[in-house]
Formats: sequence, structure tokens, C-alpha cells
Amino acid sequence: MLKKKKLLLALGLIPQVLLMQLLSRYPEFVERYYSEGLYQWLSKMFRFVLGWLPFSFGDMVYGLGGVYIIWWFVKNRLRIRTDFKHWTTDVCAAISIIYFAFHLFWGINYYRLPLHKNLDLNADYTTEQLVEVTEKLIIASNRLHAKLVPNDSLKVNLPYDKAEVFEMIPKGYDNLKSVFPNLEYHPESKKQSLFSYPLTYMGFSGYLNPLTNEAHVNGRIPMYKFPTTTAHEIAHQLGYAAENEANFIGFMAASYNEDDFIKYCGYTFGLRFCLAEIYRRDECLFEDILADVNLGIRKNYEESRKFWEAHENPFEPYFKVFYGNFLKVNNQTKGMESYSYVVALLVNYLETKDL
Repeated sequence: MLKKKKLLLALGLIPQVLLMQLLSRYPEFVERYYSEGLYQWLSKMFRFVLGWLPFSFGDMVYGLGGVYIIWWFVKNRLRIRTDFKHWTTDVCAAISIIYFAFHLFWGINYYRLPLHKNLDLNADYTTEQLVEVTEKLIIASNRLHAKLVPNDSLKVNLPYDKAEVFEMIPKGYDNLKSVFPNLEYHPESKKQSLFSYPLTYMGFSGYLNPLTNEAHVNGRIPMYKFPTTTAHEIAHQLGYAAENEANFIGFMAASYNEDDFIKYCGYTFGLRFCLAEIYRRDECLFEDILADVNLGIRKNYEESRKFWEAHENPFEPYFKVFYGNFLKVNNQTKGMESYSYVVALLVNYLETKDL
């Protein structure tokens, strides 16, 4: 009887995959009934149950799960050699359960309507539009930088610790509700990852645990990056699975914050994406525009770059390839490159806005 149940669970993976393929063709349905319906209830439930814990429950589940997987393979090492059919059934049954939980609790958000459609924005833009918005962001970033440091050659150091930043970021989301009513963030569930050290060497600033709906931030990243990373992971938590959309919402939440330090992190976060896109299109134009950016802002960028360079290792590219393929499987055809498409949202949203 147990073997039959495991076989049914394993075979259940096939209709689940087919269902996800079907849902990917109906983003309006996903948006209405899952992302703005069932998911909102599930997300709030998880955040209410686990948000009060001072540690990551999800990280503990991952850690114990990893130990169990190693123990299972050691225990079944002989069976793996002699009973291929049954041990693969066990593995596929486990994958089927995890696949179901992943999509039910969060993953179906990958198939919701693109954010630019919800906001009635264009998905394309010209280089002229890009330059115009970039110059706006430079002026706003330079203005904030001048308020926070004595001269334009000094980088900005946040006067807060990580716990204080965690408390401050939701205030930006509160202000953002006037623009995006669906971004109400309560109850809260944001934590430093217990796996910050390995995350650093994998090249990741944070992640959302899709099984527990806890937003995790890598506690080792420079403080300058901590506010926007937190805002980015909260965006995932609120149901925006696509990386480009989470980056855009993270930018908006930080730039709508009342604190000038957090706002500075937000503006320079968006500016960096725009500068990178200009560099990709025209290196000479990039050099001309970069000269207008305060030296201290460029030092903040350099601080972040040096941090990641200091933790480069031979395995990091493989983690990035794995995650890129994961994104492609989940309706982000550009994989890791989809991060750059935040520029389309930034340009088309900010083009008519005053900063």
C-alpha cells in the first residue's frame, strides 16, 4: 500500500507540470484568483505565524532537510545500487510534494500579469528616454548625497544597524500604498539568513523562502546595500516573483521612505541599473554621463563591487547558472539577465515624475 501511494505521488508530478504550463497561458486568471486572491491569504498567514520568530524557521527547515537528504542517501546506498526503480520512486514522490508546496505557497506568482500591464506602462523605451531618466536620477542622487556628507568625494555610511533598517523599510511601503494599494505589508516577516556566509560565496544578497514566506537578507553585505535588498525581498514576499519587478518595487519602496539615508540607497540603486544599460548601449555616452555622478556615490558603488570581488570563487558561476536556469523554467525566459529589465519599468514610470 505504501509503495502504491509513493508511486501515485511520483506520477502526480506529471499533471502538476502540465497544470503550470496551462496556467502560464492565462496570466489574467492567475493575477485575479491566485496573486490577488489565494496567495494574499496564504502569505499573511505564514507571516503571522512565523514573523514573530527572531530566527529563520525556513533556514532551519533547509538545514535539517539537507541533513536528512545526506542521511537518506547514506542509509540507502546499497538500495540505490540494487533497486533503482523503487528508490527513484521515493525521490520523485518527494520532489512531487515539494513542487506542489512551492507553487501553492508562492511559485504560481511567476505566471501573473507583468507589472507594466498592471501599471499601464510601455515595455519599451528609447535611448533618449533612458538618458533623460538617468539624468533625473543623477540630480536626485547628488542632491541627497550632498545632504548626507560634507563633500561630494565622500561615500555615504548608514548610521543604522541592520535591525533598525528592518524597522524602517516597511515605512516606505506604507507611503507607497498611495501609488500601489496592493503593497500593504502587514504582518511582517523579514530576517537575516542563518546561511549568510554561504550565500555570500554563492553571490546572493538575499532570498525569499517560498515554503515559509520569510524574507531573508544576507547579513554580510555592505550596509549601503541592506535597505534595497530588504525592500527587494519584501516585494517577492508580497507576490512579485519576477526579479525585474522586485527590483523596481524595491527601488520605489526605498525612494518613498521618509529617511534620507534610505531614500539615497533607493535612488542610487535605480541609477545604477540605468547607468549599466547606457554602458551596454554606448560606452562613450556612459563615460560622459558618469562624470556627472558625485564621486562619493561612485565610491558606494565601488564598495559593493569590491565586496563581491573579495568573495569570488570557482563555484559561484555554477550557482548563477543553476539559478538562471531555475528562472527560465519559471517563466523568466532571460534567466539572470531578466534583472536588467527593471530599466524598462524605471524609465517608463519615472519619465513623467518629479524626483
